[in-house]
Amino acid sequence: MPESLRTRLTRHGFNVFPAYFGTGAHVTYISSDWREVRVAVPLSLRTRNYVGTIFGGSMYGAVDPFYMIMLIRNLGPGYVVWDKAASIRFLKPGRRTLEASFQIDEAELAAIRAALDTQRSVDRTYTVRLADPEGVVCAEVEKLVYVRRK
Repeated sequence: MPESLRTRLTRHGFNVFPAYFGTGAHVTYISSDWREVRVAVPLSLRTRNYVGTIFGGSMYGAVDPFYMIMLIRNLGPGYVVWDKAASIRFLKPGRRTLEASFQIDEAELAAIRAALDTQRSVDRTYTVRLADPEGVVCAEVEKLVYVRRK
């Protein structure tokens, strides 16, 4: 699905927002329905660590907020959504630009709504991979997101 004017402006807002700008990453795409987001983390002076590869903090910071924001946008104002926990597993050094893609489909949204019909809250786990242009995964981030109705 293409970007809308609103999501294009939001993408630019992320890229200049100081907390996100500081990661050295760039949001490259936000679908108009907020069901897909893509980010890139280039190897640059801002993201390079002591040994010349991409700093782990830049990798994590690049992917941190998106599943929570995507759920907030898709579930609507009747839900409370919070990041609850996260872990990152470094698999290979990031020596080139890394990319990550986040996706949430209608089945996942329906599963959350259905679970909340019988439970006060649910925790959902999402995994996002940071990969180089050849598809070699350099890091995996697991996010635990808390959701409940207001």
